[in-house]
Amino acid sequence: MSAEADRDVIYNPGTKSSLPTSSDDEPHAMSRDERQVAEAAARYGYGPFAGRRQQLKSFSNSFQPSVAQAAAPRQFANPAPLGLSAFALTTFVLSLINMQARGTTAPNIVVASAFGYGGLVQLLAGMWEMAVGNTFGATALSSYGGFWISYAIIFTPGGFEIMSSVTEVDGASGLNSTVGFWLAGWFIFTTIMLIFTFKTNWAFILLFLTLDLAFLMLAVAHFQETSPGKVNTPLTKAGGFFGLLAAFLAWYNAVAGIATEENSFVRYPVGPLPWANSRRPKADPEMV
Repeated sequence: MSAEADRDVIYNPGTKSSLPTSSDDEPHAMSRDERQVAEAAARYGYGPFAGRRQQLKSFSNSFQPSVAQAAAPRQFANPAPLGLSAFALTTFVLSLINMQARGTTAPNIVVASAFGYGGLVQLLAGMWEMAVGNTFGATALSSYGGFWISYAIIFTPGGFEIMSSVTEVDGASGLNSTVGFWLAGWFIFTTIMLIFTFKTNWAFILLFLTLDLAFLMLAVAHFQETSPGKVNTPLTKAGGFFGLLAAFLAWYNAVAGIATEENSFVRYPVGPLPWANSRRPKADPEMV
């Protein structure tokens, strides 16, 4: 057969036979090399990696850990445990101070973690929640990250002079009232977030419920002074107690989010609700 006929050989993967398109139209069996090339082309869908010699070798100087393959879709890790952990640690420290553990009362030590961990890291986690399409997580984590940054700005000693400026104009009682307004706003926001947890699980609901009560107790403590310029100590301790519960619940939710079959022997229960989506029978994907 002529060279032109050899170039016009057509491979039929269904019958694994070849037919020449020469003028005499006589059947022609492929050579061994031709059959290998044709089978490789069919195996790789006649794409750019159809030729066997075009595959990259594994663990070679080609900087390729495996044979050439299509790039896997980019996957994002779950940013929620990071944000919850940042929130939990900062809340844990402040709540112990609010409860006057070991006689401590000055909250200034919280400023460092409020700026760095509870503020910046939690804000970044909220932005990453936005990247993965979680509106609730992005709103909650970013907002509470902003809470801790604003807390640090208020209580930075001598830095922004917010407390001294308010005290100079309105006195110590006026400062307590303005801080109470600020905490009341966060109580309202947390109540809104709490409403959107009623279709999740008990661990998540209790986290936002205890946090909501913490903001409420602390706000009322600044409004109901025991003496002029002095916040209500029992209510502050109550706010610290609920804040401590919220911190441990945030850590628990973070652990439940990190634990998988690959890295943990234990799966931590979160208490799904009877009406939650996780307890509903899964729909047939063909019927959706």
